[in-house]
Amino acid sequence: MPGKLLPVREAHARVIAAFDPLPTEIVSVAEAAGRTLAVAPKARLTQPPADLSAMDGYALRAEDVPAVPSTVTLVGEAPAGGSYDHALKPGEAVRIFTGGPLPMGADSIVIQEDTKADGSKITILDAPRPGRHIRKAGLDFSAGDVPLAAGRTLTTRDVALAAAMNLPWLSVYRKPRVAILSTGDELVMPGEPVGRNQIVSSSGIAVAALVRGWGGDPTLFDIARDDPQLIQECIAAGAQHDILITLGGASVGDHDLVQDALKANGFAMDFWRIAMRPGKPLMFAAKERARVLGLPGNPVSTMVCSLLFLKPAMDRMLGQPGDMVSTVPATLAVDVKQNDQREDYVRSKLTRGADGTLTVDPHKIQDSSMLSVLAWCDAFMIRPPHDPARKAGDTVQVIDLATLPGGY
Repeated sequence: MPGKLLPVREAHARVIAAFDPLPTEIVSVAEAAGRTLAVAPKARLTQPPADLSAMDGYALRAEDVPAVPSTVTLVGEAPAGGSYDHALKPGEAVRIFTGGPLPMGADSIVIQEDTKADGSKITILDAPRPGRHIRKAGLDFSAGDVPLAAGRTLTTRDVALAAAMNLPWLSVYRKPRVAILSTGDELVMPGEPVGRNQIVSSSGIAVAALVRGWGGDPTLFDIARDDPQLIQECIAAGAQHDILITLGGASVGDHDLVQDALKANGFAMDFWRIAMRPGKPLMFAAKERARVLGLPGNPVSTMVCSLLFLKPAMDRMLGQPGDMVSTVPATLAVDVKQNDQREDYVRSKLTRGADGTLTVDPHKIQDSSMLSVLAWCDAFMIRPPHDPARKAGDTVQVIDLATLPGGY
């Protein structure tokens, strides 16, 4: 498509259409945090299994205390893990502890601070109310309930719930296997000597971190030097994964070798130029079940494009819709000029008012090589193509980075 820039939403639609949910696997509930449920599990028991006391005190029948103070007779106890297995008779009470099952016939708990004990005689100082301090059977969930939906990425709270549901195993989607390949003679890894014409490679490390945070399993390849045969071999190896991410070499130029290597490996190019900033030279190619997403080499472009295209692709592989990242409205803090034909993701700072409203202030410098600005910002302000000049006080759409999963 020489000369044509593909709109962001069309590029997104093409990417997610190329992916299907991955196979499922069974994992221990103890290792399920961060995994995505493939099957919604059913509770195997009722919790609580019976009416339980929520406090330490005495279980009795409210009708036996018509006025206070009144005296009842202690006939037994019901500790957590034990029970009093007889029906209460008129005027009887059972010593009960938090988590202890309510004796048959009891309908009230009087906490121990509101009583006075003298051997087996218990004086009730506060009138009992039926149901007070009692956790009813099934208060949390009942056998057969499905509180966790398929497609949910499990938090530690979810794992605690699943364990309480008596589920030792859960069915989850397999983690997407993501190969990451940086190319270019100019790149060195952090800590290596940096030559006069070289730069430290950060994009691959950043993408690997994003993949982990989004529920995937990254494989970070060694940097591929500008050797056509070496790049072809790396692409062939990366194509064995669920998706291969290439970094750099997506443009058309004398020293951009990735497209040629992809074609030599039999990949068909879907698109390679997007109407967005940062990230215009973004590429997507396919061969049978292999998929390659070529991200721009500039680190900020890499991070923005990962959020817009890699994350939805991974979401699709994890059984989710793969929707575009959500936006929220914010009030513009300063005037901004008219935008050109490319959708702009402007690195910005958010301020939250006492009423919860957001104000967005774009950074004055938007160079796509500046990781310091990306680290400083906590939002992307979105400028649609050909967006007219805006005044301070206008409403714009932003991506609130603080709300994103995976530690973006």
